Amino acid sequence: MGRKYDIRMRTSEFQRAVADEFGAAYGATVVRDVVLDALADRTAQEALDAGEDPRRVWEALCAAMDVPRDRWYGVGRLDPRR
Repeated sequence: MGRKYDIRMRTSEFQRAVADEFGAAYGATVVRDVVLDALADRTAQEALDAGEDPRRVWEALCAAMDVPRDRWYGVGRLDPRR
Protein backbone atom coordinates (compact mmCIF):
# COMPACT_ATOMS: atom_id res chain seq x y z
CA MET A 1 0.00 0.00 0.00
CA GLY A 2 1.30 3.48 -0.86
CA ARG A 3 2.34 5.88 1.82
CA LYS A 4 -0.08 8.70 2.57
CA TYR A 5 1.33 12.14 3.16
CA ASP A 6 -0.20 14.65 5.50
CA ILE A 7 -0.78 17.72 3.36
CA ARG A 8 -2.14 19.91 6.15
CA MET A 9 -0.12 22.99 6.87
CA ARG A 10 0.19 24.96 10.07
CA THR A 11 0.29 28.74 10.04
CA SER A 12 3.92 28.60 11.23
CA GLU A 13 4.74 26.31 8.28
CA PHE A 14 3.02 28.76 5.95
CA GLN A 15 5.12 31.60 7.36
CA ARG A 16 8.36 29.60 6.95
CA ALA A 17 7.39 28.63 3.40
CA VAL A 18 6.74 32.26 2.46
CA ALA A 19 10.05 33.40 3.94
CA ASP A 20 11.95 30.57 2.24
CA GLU A 21 10.36 31.21 -1.14
CA PHE A 22 10.25 35.02 -1.23
CA GLY A 23 12.53 36.20 1.57
CA ALA A 24 11.28 37.64 4.84
CA ALA A 25 10.70 41.25 3.79
CA TYR A 26 9.30 40.63 0.30
CA GLY A 27 7.30 37.67 1.60
CA ALA A 28 5.58 39.87 4.18
CA THR A 29 4.68 42.31 1.41
CA VAL A 30 3.34 39.52 -0.83
CA VAL A 31 1.18 38.11 1.97
CA ARG A 32 -0.14 41.55 2.86
CA ASP A 33 -0.65 43.08 -0.60
CA VAL A 34 -1.20 40.50 -3.35
CA VAL A 35 -4.92 39.98 -4.00
CA LEU A 36 -5.68 36.36 -4.84
CA ASP A 37 -8.56 35.55 -7.20
CA ALA A 38 -8.66 31.97 -5.90
CA LEU A 39 -9.42 33.28 -2.41
CA ALA A 40 -12.37 35.50 -3.27
CA ASP A 41 -10.20 38.51 -4.07
CA ARG A 42 -8.60 38.57 -0.64
CA THR A 43 -4.95 38.83 0.26
CA ALA A 44 -3.25 35.84 1.86
CA GLN A 45 -3.33 37.65 5.20
CA GLU A 46 -7.04 38.42 4.91
CA ALA A 47 -7.76 34.79 4.04
CA LEU A 48 -5.72 33.49 6.99
CA ASP A 49 -7.39 36.00 9.32
CA ALA A 50 -10.77 34.72 8.11
CA GLY A 51 -9.79 31.16 9.04
CA GLU A 52 -8.86 29.83 5.60
CA ASP A 53 -6.70 26.71 5.60
CA PRO A 54 -3.01 27.74 5.36
CA ARG A 55 -2.35 25.01 2.75
CA ARG A 56 -5.09 26.45 0.49
CA VAL A 57 -3.69 29.96 0.97
CA TRP A 58 -0.16 28.75 0.21
CA GLU A 59 -1.29 27.02 -2.99
CA ALA A 60 -3.24 30.08 -4.13
CA LEU A 61 -0.23 32.29 -3.43
CA CYS A 62 2.09 29.90 -5.30
CA ALA A 63 -0.22 29.85 -8.33
CA ALA A 64 -0.55 33.63 -8.38
CA MET A 65 3.20 34.19 -8.02
CA ASP A 66 4.22 31.52 -10.57
CA VAL A 67 6.09 29.39 -8.04
CA PRO A 68 7.10 26.11 -9.72
CA ARG A 69 4.82 23.24 -8.67
CA ASP A 70 7.68 21.19 -7.28
CA ARG A 71 8.05 23.81 -4.53
CA TRP A 72 4.39 23.80 -3.42
CA TYR A 73 4.35 20.70 -1.21
CA GLY A 74 6.26 19.83 1.92
CA VAL A 75 7.76 23.28 2.33
CA GLY A 76 7.78 25.11 5.63
CA ARG A 77 8.28 21.99 7.70
CA LEU A 78 11.22 21.76 10.02
CA ASP A 79 13.69 18.96 9.45
CA PRO A 80 12.85 15.99 11.67
CA ARG A 81 14.90 15.70 14.82
CA ARG A 82 17.33 12.85 14.89
